[in-house]
Amino acid sequence: MMKRFCKNTFYGVIILLSFLFVACSEESNPQPQPEPDTSSFFIRGADLSLLPDIEKYGIQFYDKNGNVSDMLSIMKVAGCNTVRIRLWYEPVDENSSFEQVRDFAAKVKAKGMDVWLCIHYSDTWADPGHQTTPRAWSKLQLGELKDSVYQYTYRVVREIQPLYVQTGNEVNDGFLWPLGRISTGGSFYALMAEAVKAAKAASPTSHVMIHYAGLDGAAVFFNQLKYKNVDFDAIGLSYYPYYHGKDMSYLTSVMNSLSKNIQRPVVIAETSYPFTLQWYDNTHNLIGTADQLIDTFPASPEGQKSYMMRIRHIVEEIEQGAGFCYWGGEWVAYKGPNATNGSPWENQTLFDFEMKALPVLDVFKD
Repeated sequence: MMKRFCKNTFYGVIILLSFLFVACSEESNPQPQPEPDTSSFFIRGADLSLLPDIEKYGIQFYDKNGNVSDMLSIMKVAGCNTVRIRLWYEPVDENSSFEQVRDFAAKVKAKGMDVWLCIHYSDTWADPGHQTTPRAWSKLQLGELKDSVYQYTYRVVREIQPLYVQTGNEVNDGFLWPLGRISTGGSFYALMAEAVKAAKAASPTSHVMIHYAGLDGAAVFFNQLKYKNVDFDAIGLSYYPYYHGKDMSYLTSVMNSLSKNIQRPVVIAETSYPFTLQWYDNTHNLIGTADQLIDTFPASPEGQKSYMMRIRHIVEEIEQGAGFCYWGGEWVAYKGPNATNGSPWENQTLFDFEMKALPVLDVFKD
């Protein structure tokens, strides 16, 4: 049986406060969205952050029956209920900019899907090895940086009103380096507390997720957040077999432990799997050899689907398993077969080299 998105008793207080907030707000202020019924909600999500750029190239996509359709419609029909979108502070171009993310979020909502806003707190990619403070904040002292984090988070969450807010991306060693780096004694917990507080103030109906890459060290990381009284709502984990281990029983064990000990819903925030070891463009792919695979899941359309069905089953069996999100499903070789700056991920997308929906989309069914 599918597990439910279990909410902490704290949510009851949040709902009451949100009603009081609405009653006391001025007419000129935008109002938060009504509290959704998440008592039986399970995230069946996909990160489609590159789609706005891909659409500029006029790429034509096909559903499983070979009919032309746009990607968002294909995902909606397949059963995807949540779209994850990354946000950068001041990127070098419009990709992942606030304006692009705001407009894309509106399109996602218009299709009847929920928005999961992934705030990187950087001008570019943030991950366990890269958490570069935005250039505009690089000379700020801690007090000024805390204020900037609060004001920025409040503004973007207030504007977009996502159902899920992810404050930071793969923040294993903190974020906003060097001031927010855990391993060098930085003020990560104080900065994260500001981000979470701002998100909740801006949108009391949103659920705040903190995101960790991998399995090793996750228990210590989230226990520290709990000990430091950081008021987050959900745990997000990245799980890529090549990077985080091929033993899926260990994944189950870690998720079970986090669910019971941290008492928060647990989500696979990022995962993917190849449908082939071949390539379509001239950009080096991150996964391309058999030794990177789990033996029981070949790099084939059915192997990709079976892997994701296994991921979904694992999450559903966790007491507070709250869903999954496929990462890079949109990152087709949209710049053409000769591109050397194209996609390193086209063999792990949700669409084949002919841009037709793959069998893996069955994992999104309700």
